[in-house]
Amino acid sequence: MTLSPGSTELTLDPAHQPEDTPAPNLAELTLEPVHCRPELLDACADLINEQWPRSRASRLHSLGQSSDAFPLCLMLLSPRPTPEVDPIVVGHARLSRVLDRPQSLLVETVVVARALRGRGFGRRLMEGLEAFAQARGFRRLHLTTHDQLQFYAHLGYQLGEPVQGLVFTSQQLPATLLRVFPRAPSPRPPCKAPSLTVQTASRAPKGPSLPPPPPLPEPLTTSPPPPAGPPPQSLLETQYQDLRGCPIFWMEKDI
Repeated sequence: MTLSPGSTELTLDPAHQPEDTPAPNLAELTLEPVHCRPELLDACADLINEQWPRSRASRLHSLGQSSDAFPLCLMLLSPRPTPEVDPIVVGHARLSRVLDRPQSLLVETVVVARALRGRGFGRRLMEGLEAFAQARGFRRLHLTTHDQLQFYAHLGYQLGEPVQGLVFTSQQLPATLLRVFPRAPSPRPPCKAPSLTVQTASRAPKGPSLPPPPPLPEPLTTSPPPPAGPPPQSLLETQYQDLRGCPIFWMEKDI
């Protein structure tokens, strides 16, 4: 199971699931913040780069920004095979605060180890994220997907609208202050054409003014006003696109 960076895009890949790969016990998995287990930073970076290759230094720097104040990177860990060996990093996900929605989090950069995909670890990771967020007072999760709506629908997610994740926050930053951050730019109103009446009047010779022209006739038919809000989306089509121009679905779930 694969999920793309910056989104929660799910891809089932049974061809890359060797049957002889031992799978950790789902009941024994734990979810821990990256910044609480610095000795696992390298293993977590390798897990993410296995799916989305990137400079190792850049990946480690990004993971090093994880904090309790968000964004926060989480690892799904299996128990240690032996006391001398570190736990196995099974999966990773990142949670970010959402602009103007103090009780929401945005789920991003979710990935499960390639050899363990298709065995329920993706569901376990998503369920762990929900429990982690709920225990800290959050009430809604947001995510995006390209073509795995049914998977998330089975987990209770519904179609929603885009939200803006915050790349940094602070424990001292009050929720009311988050509202002053700039939103996505809104369309500028159309420019008005300059008035020619004043210019014409300034050059017109002095004398009696001409009567105003007759009013234009009313149009025979009028178009209905456009519906308020964004056009509706369905499980088959969406009006949203990602940065590459591919159709993308926004989903959300109350937790």
